[in-house]
Amino acid sequence: MKQGLVHVYTGTGKGKTTASVGLATRALGQGLKVVYAHFMKRPELYGYHEIDSLKKLGATIMGFTDGHPNFNKSVSPESLRKQVAEALVYLSAYCQTASPDLMILDEIVICVRDGFLEEADLIQFIESKPETMELILTGRGATAGLIAKANYVSEINKVKHPFDEGIPSRKGIEF
Repeated sequence: MKQGLVHVYTGTGKGKTTASVGLATRALGQGLKVVYAHFMKRPELYGYHEIDSLKKLGATIMGFTDGHPNFNKSVSPESLRKQVAEALVYLSAYCQTASPDLMILDEIVICVRDGFLEEADLIQFIESKPETMELILTGRGATAGLIAKANYVSEINKVKHPFDEGIPSRKGIEF
């Protein structure tokens, strides 16, 4: 790729991470070097088996936060802000030395939406990424600034979901 573009998957519907994983699978199948970096997730508790699949296919997996304060009471907003800021510094340096072809920042949009990361800091990360690296940002609540910076924006909205009918999450489908 001569020019890496920026994708945003946002909205209230199911499938933002799944879409990014699908793109990563395609890229891995073409021999591209893929990095999947997750925020706000705790795979050790909830599984997130798409991460295992990407790892088996050769992606580099990185996790940077201990979850969201709304779901993990041991995480303070201050510590989360620090974790996210340190993650962006690390990922900026990593991009320059490891030269990934595609990088996913899963749930990074939530970090901006909920005030754990300034929109300007994420935009600066986007602007400083290697020119040839494809960058995917996921999470509910993409800001106008992130949407303006992106080349692709997919808004995935819930029209209907089984949870609304009392049907619990199912292994292999929702997790």
